[in-house]
Amino acid sequence: MQEGKVIALIEIFVDPALMDAVVKELCAIDEVYEVYEVTGEFDIVIMTVSSSMESFRDMLKNKIMKVKGIKTTVSSIVFKTDKEVKRPGS
Repeated sequence: MQEGKVIALIEIFVDPALMDAVVKELCAIDEVYEVYEVTGEFDIVIMTVSSSMESFRDMLKNKIMKVKGIKTTVSSIVFKTDKEVKRPGS
């Protein structure tokens, strides 16, 4: 990821009946780079990249939290990347 960007991991609780629609809407948000359906406490984990804290706040408040079917989110801002795996084809 580029220097100066705000990278966040967001764990999301979803209404199970709306899971497919939520995934589709999350995938359409430009700032969302990765979407994972997971087991455990949360239903979905996403990675986002924003240009600033203000743009992160705006994206979370006005895009992610407005997706029908999202109940709550827990966000973690990345301070430092110690290892980043380069995937084939990326």
